[in-house]
Amino acid sequence: MFERMSQAELTHLELLAELDTLVDSLKRWAESPLKWDAALPVRAMVRRLIERLGAMRIRLEAPIVLGVLGGTGVGKSALVNALAGAEVVETGKSRPTTGRPILVCRPDWTPELLGIDASSVEVVHRDLPSLSQLVLVDCPDPDTTEAEDVPGTNLARLRQILPHCDALLVVTTQQKYRSARVADELAAAAPGARLIFVQTHADVDEDIRNDWRSLIEPRYGPSPMFRVDSLSALADAQKGLQPRGEFAALVDLLTRQVAGSAAVRIRRANLLALVEQTLLACRRRLDEARPAVRQLEEAIGKQRARLAARLAEQMRAELIVSRRQWENRLLGEVLSRWGWSPFSAVLWVYHSLGALVIRGLVLRARTPAQMALWGVLEGVRSWHAYRQQRQADAGAAQAVAHGWSEADLRNAALVVEGYSREAGINPDAARAEILFHEATRAAGEAADSLAAELQTLLSRAAQSHTGWWTRWRYDGLFLAALVALFFRPAKNFFYDSWLASPPAPLLGLEFYVLSAFWLVVWSGLLLWSFTSRLRRGLKREIDALAEGWTSPRLARAMFHGLESECQAVDRFCEDLARLEQHVASLRRQIVQPVGLVTSPR
Repeated sequence: MFERMSQAELTHLELLAELDTLVDSLKRWAESPLKWDAALPVRAMVRRLIERLGAMRIRLEAPIVLGVLGGTGVGKSALVNALAGAEVVETGKSRPTTGRPILVCRPDWTPELLGIDASSVEVVHRDLPSLSQLVLVDCPDPDTTEAEDVPGTNLARLRQILPHCDALLVVTTQQKYRSARVADELAAAAPGARLIFVQTHADVDEDIRNDWRSLIEPRYGPSPMFRVDSLSALADAQKGLQPRGEFAALVDLLTRQVAGSAAVRIRRANLLALVEQTLLACRRRLDEARPAVRQLEEAIGKQRARLAARLAEQMRAELIVSRRQWENRLLGEVLSRWGWSPFSAVLWVYHSLGALVIRGLVLRARTPAQMALWGVLEGVRSWHAYRQQRQADAGAAQAVAHGWSEADLRNAALVVEGYSREAGINPDAARAEILFHEATRAAGEAADSLAAELQTLLSRAAQSHTGWWTRWRYDGLFLAALVALFFRPAKNFFYDSWLASPPAPLLGLEFYVLSAFWLVVWSGLLLWSFTSRLRRGLKREIDALAEGWTSPRLARAMFHGLESECQAVDRFCEDLARLEQHVASLRRQIVQPVGLVTSPR
């Protein structure tokens, strides 16, 4: 029968799963193929962080590693002995300074289990009750005269061991608490460890904690501080006496809040604090580089707007040149919507006048040669009409093809390339050769877009000029002319010549010729009024359409590669924000031990 898992174990497994998810998210973020110079050191930092998290992940169940940090002669080794309850390391005159780190732990623990290189430390195994939940590390002295960043020095060994410490006992005396070298090393190690401050030599030194606290709290927040006599505490332990005074409070803090059941919680908090500080450093680097990216995006927008304005001007000029073709197409669209009526017949005659003349010629054809000539004329007319329509359709594409000169494109490429270099984003994507290729694609997209917009324009204009009020008005005026012109001949024929007394003679040919003349004139006036109305409406539509072309959308294919890189930068920073939110959420799930410093402000 399976044992039932406790709530604490289940919570622990859930947190481990969350940490694994966080590490996977960090890996994916660090492996982003973004071509941005600012992302290179950030990805390197995160890769280093992931390596560090792997070692910390293994140690989640291990005893807490308590590092004792301080300058030369502050009594670190004596404090280690007092905490262990036995002389586990040499102190005083027999070893005035600490060189290699000394790791003090129970026999069943090894440096490898703690993620520490065994060759980098001296190991002291002692089976002591005080070491059941603690591993003590007597750290090398940082305030030496050795050169920095030289392998094998005390400072190098100190920096190697500090990342493995879950908590730090920062030890000082009345003479040493303002040590700049110790402060520097503490600042570097603090993000990955919990801090506890201890003043030793309490039997001979004055209490400097108030002054020390004024130096510590602005940077690290409220901090637990103790003033102890390490030698007296060790003597009490060797005599089997219980800890006294502030040393007792220090031991209680370490055993109840740092070690024991709190150890795993502290390590989780340390791990998350390290991730948080690393991501914060990444955020600072990226925020410093983002303004240059914003300037690049603005430069792309300005150059697109300039090129789009040039293209819009060229296309508008092309439409004005081919306006007659578009007027004919609009009239054809009107006729298809108008339906049959007296005035639509006039419009149809006007629209098809050329075809009617040529078709009339066939009625006069008497020989095969005349028929062949008619066929040639009809073919030429059809080809001319087809060519005009094709020219009107291709006018926008021709305007696009000639809308940008080589100088325009090279100038735009030069400007954007400069901004891309400042932003550290793939300047090769702004080269003139690539821009020429993008201009060809932009021309095709703009021509397709323009053709669709013009067809919509024709449909909209035809709809606005074939409303019921327009049709009734023009049909009514044309019918009124017909009634006015044909009323008199009809009255003369049916009444004056038959029923009137005496009968009047029939009207002569001059009257009918004059009536036909005035009918043609009236039809021409109506036709002129209607076509003028069509031209004005078409011009308004073209002007409104041209105003919309001035937006950068006509040139949206320009600098597409660079724009994609800028969008990738935005996504990269958004992913960082999500990682920061994830870490903050995990930190809220972990209850911090009372009285411990969390992280530097």
